[in-house]
Amino acid sequence: MSYPPPPGQDPNNPYAQQPPQQPQAGGQPGYGYPQQPGAQPGYGYPQQPGGIPGQPQYGYPQQQGFPGAPGQQAPEGYTNIPNLGMAQIASYGQRFGARLLDGLFVGVINFAVSMVLGFGLFATTSSTTDPNAAAAVGLGAILLTYLVFAVVAVGWDVVWVSVKGATPGKMVLGLSVVDNRYGTKPAFGAALVRWGFPIGLGLITCGLGSVLILISPFFDNSGRLRGWHDKAANTQVIKK
Repeated sequence: MSYPPPPGQDPNNPYAQQPPQQPQAGGQPGYGYPQQPGAQPGYGYPQQPGGIPGQPQYGYPQQQGFPGAPGQQAPEGYTNIPNLGMAQIASYGQRFGARLLDGLFVGVINFAVSMVLGFGLFATTSSTTDPNAAAAVGLGAILLTYLVFAVVAVGWDVVWVSVKGATPGKMVLGLSVVDNRYGTKPAFGAALVRWGFPIGLGLITCGLGSVLILISPFFDNSGRLRGWHDKAANTQVIKK
């Protein structure tokens, strides 16, 4: 007894390949065939934009930057400095304390120099009976004293900042002066401008300019406590 061939099969060639079965609308397609619109999606995780085609993306989504990343807004009390990253801004109290310490150190040095020159002047004038010679020695001692004071003042601020990036007073409190553009130690010229600007402005304003520069960090609208002398020298005082 013969049976009729299945639907779709060639009756003259029962071993011919069957045509692919079309999936039903909304149903799951057979394996190995392209998915039809509305069919169940394939297995795996959805691909992220920009990922490798066909490769699932693992892990958590990345955060929008990290502290110190370029373009990342620094939190309050910190600032982003090129080549240095996120740095803590030195407070006004810390800077004022460092200045007091530096003034104490310089005062001790100047006092010692004054004592040495004073004893030398006394010994010289007491051994001569010529009043003109004594006056000349006295004037020379005074000029030498002021010269030593100037050298100590310039060397203390300018040389220390350009060589070490901080004066001894700032070192004690863990502060550092850096170039605001490069994150490095200020050059000698920048350190000289930073020290000389308050001195020069004070001389032409009878000291008022020096006082204004001393309190000028409070006027910095950026919140970075950069005084007028810092802006003139492109510097920033930070906490190490």
